[in-house]
Amino acid sequence: MIHLPVLIADLGLILAAAGVTTLLFKKIRQPLVLGYILAGILVGPHISFMPTVTDHESITIWAEIGVIFLLFSLGLEFSFKKLAKVGGSAGITAVIEVVFMLLIGYAAGQLMGWSNMDSIFLGGILSVSSTTIIIRAFEELGVKHKKFAGLVFGVLIVEDLVAILLLVLLSTLAVSQQFAGSEMLVSILKLGFFLIIWFLGGIFLIPTFLKRTKKLMNDETMLIVSLALCLVMVLLAVKVGFSPALGAFIMGSILAETTQAEKIEHLTKSVKDLFAAIFFVSVGMLIDPKILLDYAFPILVVTLATILGKLISSTFGALLSGQPLKTSVQAGMSLAQIGEFSFIIATLGLTLKVTSEFLYPIAVAASAITTFTTPYLIKVSEPFYNFLNRVLPQKWLDGISRYSSGTQGITTMSDWKTLLRGYAFNTIIHGAILTGIVLLASKYLQPFVNKHLLDGNNGIILSLIITLVIMLPFLYALAIRRIERKAYSHLWLNKRYTRGPLIAIELLRIALAIFFVAFLMVQFYNTWIAISIALVLIVGGMFIFSRKLQSFYERMENRFLYNLHARDEANKQPEILPWDSHLLELTVAPESELVGKSLIDLAMREKHGVNIALIERGKIMLPTPSRDERLYPNDKVLIIGTDDQLAAVTPLFEGQVSEDSATFPKQDMSLQKVVITSKSPVFGQSIRSSGIREQTQGLVVGIERNGQRILNPDSNMVFENEDIVWIVGNNKRIPELLK
Repeated sequence: MIHLPVLIADLGLILAAAGVTTLLFKKIRQPLVLGYILAGILVGPHISFMPTVTDHESITIWAEIGVIFLLFSLGLEFSFKKLAKVGGSAGITAVIEVVFMLLIGYAAGQLMGWSNMDSIFLGGILSVSSTTIIIRAFEELGVKHKKFAGLVFGVLIVEDLVAILLLVLLSTLAVSQQFAGSEMLVSILKLGFFLIIWFLGGIFLIPTFLKRTKKLMNDETMLIVSLALCLVMVLLAVKVGFSPALGAFIMGSILAETTQAEKIEHLTKSVKDLFAAIFFVSVGMLIDPKILLDYAFPILVVTLATILGKLISSTFGALLSGQPLKTSVQAGMSLAQIGEFSFIIATLGLTLKVTSEFLYPIAVAASAITTFTTPYLIKVSEPFYNFLNRVLPQKWLDGISRYSSGTQGITTMSDWKTLLRGYAFNTIIHGAILTGIVLLASKYLQPFVNKHLLDGNNGIILSLIITLVIMLPFLYALAIRRIERKAYSHLWLNKRYTRGPLIAIELLRIALAIFFVAFLMVQFYNTWIAISIALVLIVGGMFIFSRKLQSFYERMENRFLYNLHARDEANKQPEILPWDSHLLELTVAPESELVGKSLIDLAMREKHGVNIALIERGKIMLPTPSRDERLYPNDKVLIIGTDDQLAAVTPLFEGQVSEDSATFPKQDMSLQKVVITSKSPVFGQSIRSSGIREQTQGLVVGIERNGQRILNPDSNMVFENEDIVWIVGNNKRIPELLK
């Protein structure tokens, strides 16, 4: 008898249950994640009347793979450049919300008598909103074009990064079992260091690699290479003491900066969907329905804390960042749920065995409830704003309006602020690079040289020379390279007050470069004589070869910046955001009534109050198109207007399909052969006058007459007896006309 491995049987059971439940949830228009969790409950060990998964260890491994690919896909949607572009409003809103929810979660846990670790993890679970649920709700309610949606998406991007930081901090806290400020600080610095190194190295190398191998890449090889890069970064992350999920997220965010990002996201979607389904089913398998009944009150408390806490904190954060009251209220009510990252944080607590068993199902139950409430909260957000607008004192409303207008007008920076920000950024980036070079040289290069090339003191000298040569361009950038030239020149001209601080800053930069050289020497030598000699040589070499170092560094910098901005250059769009208007990208549907019409005929500004800022046609960009420019199918049009104006014009671009066109089956079109006789209705008539096109939706493409074949005959050609006519058309109507 053939033996089937338990893993395959369990996997079949999981996917079968997931398939049935997702079809059901698709039918009732609910998130598929909830269907997966229900499937996990059904095939888990707590339901006796259903077949049960038996090999839990193997399923746990599959689920961990699911987490890796789920975080990889979130990274593809994240990208560090998106984080830099979200602006202060989204950053302030996200930070205030996360801090507030951490405190709310901890306080709620303590009030219910939970342990410190359960309360801390509850705060982490409640602090992150669900990207998947919000995007789905926005699409169903048709509010993606509204101004508050842009703020919400920015907050979600910041929250993704905060969630990664929480995973690291909670792991550290779980291992130490106490809140040690020094350990937390070390973890944050370590995370920041590796994020900088991985991001810089990834942007410098990976886009160049993909560009050089583009001709060799088909869909299959691109999929394999993308997954390989993901897993390599997972290995690196685990090697330096981080979770596999962090490595997957970082590689996804690096690939998100490449011109191949959309293609990679499309190719890996099926893999992500498969393993993510297994992960969410495994989430459901850990839930005991009996616990849900026993902890009904805590579930209610956590749910209310999530909805009310996120509503208040997000609204307050948005107001503090300078957003109008309406936008703040709508954003706050959109973010009132928990989702994917919350499951991962809850799983982390169980895996490390630092949280109670009841916390996990409570978090999942609260997530399920808030998933259902999210669309309704978004729908009532505008009426709720109108209610607040009526009941709040007019002085408060006027104060909020003045504050919002004032903060949005602050856009200028002083020369000192510009210069100091540039110097800080330069120091952090190159300090991290130099630290990484020194650590790699001491841990890997020097042992390799001693083992395979030279041993003893000669090997150390060779390792030092190689390392110093690699460090030179970055030492030059840290100590000598001029930064923010314009601001520096303005400050230098003010001799009385600014030259002293500027000279002090330059000396500090040189001192930092000397520190990193000394740091390298200490890794190999303990004698101050060797350190002094090396310092003299390196400082002298930096000044003697400064021009060559500058040229080499600039080439590296240009390559990095080219890779970093390649995707933006390929999808370049102008940025204009006056007053309360905002930009929305719409695609001209082939069935839209706008197709073929010029902008002057459409009169968008006169009829609807909106302006067309850009038309993207394939790889062609038409900024501020002329009045005679026409719209064609699948044109991407960038429109500026208010929420109401954009809502009014969106249906025009989407178009409507006539009933006949929508119901005509494509398979009814076919190529048919008809023999004309003297009794045929079209005998003796020309092709044009026969009515074939009008009555049968058909087209005559060929006629055989007396052994001769006529392809695409003239429309004036007359049908004769025994003509063999080839017609492309509706296979149901043609026989009726010609029988």
